[in-house]
Amino acid sequence: MNTHSSRLPLFVALAMLVIGGTIFMVHRAMAQKNDSPTTTNAELRKRLTPEQYRVTKENGTEPPFRNEYWDNHRAGIYVDRISGEPLFSSSDKFESGTGWPSFTKPLAKENVVEKTDRTFGMARTEVRSKAGDAHLGHLFDDGPAPTGTRYCMNSASLRFVPVEKLQEEGYRQFLPLFQAKQ
Repeated sequence: MNTHSSRLPLFVALAMLVIGGTIFMVHRAMAQKNDSPTTTNAELRKRLTPEQYRVTKENGTEPPFRNEYWDNHRAGIYVDRISGEPLFSSSDKFESGTGWPSFTKPLAKENVVEKTDRTFGMARTEVRSKAGDAHLGHLFDDGPAPTGTRYCMNSASLRFVPVEKLQEEGYRQFLPLFQAKQ
């Protein structure tokens, strides 16, 4: 028997184990929360800056090109500023030219809620975090392939966790997403 062909089943089994483990850890992280669901608005006002509170709890929008993450190019994940639930990956971030951080898809679709927003005389899709119920931004259908979607988010709603801090901050399950690219 050829030595290379005898190693193939082992390689396939190992690859399936890594992929399966990553999927399991991502789904396990869906339930991860840093805050109690009973966090009050008064507690949030103390913890968040006025801008963060206005955006997350009063459905505000921060100025384009003058926010924390619109031009962030570091590897890592973006989590909900209120609950800590994982939302987006730098791997899915792209330059939209809008001045807000934009992503092609959520890191954990189960952690975002899409709602119809009819403010300003138009219908658009609002994106909120599931556990934190924070206003994140809006979803548009003008993004790049393969999804064609643009999750246009407010930096004030997000907290960036760089890849080197994922384990330390309790998000080690996402490390394989970045190790595969090295």
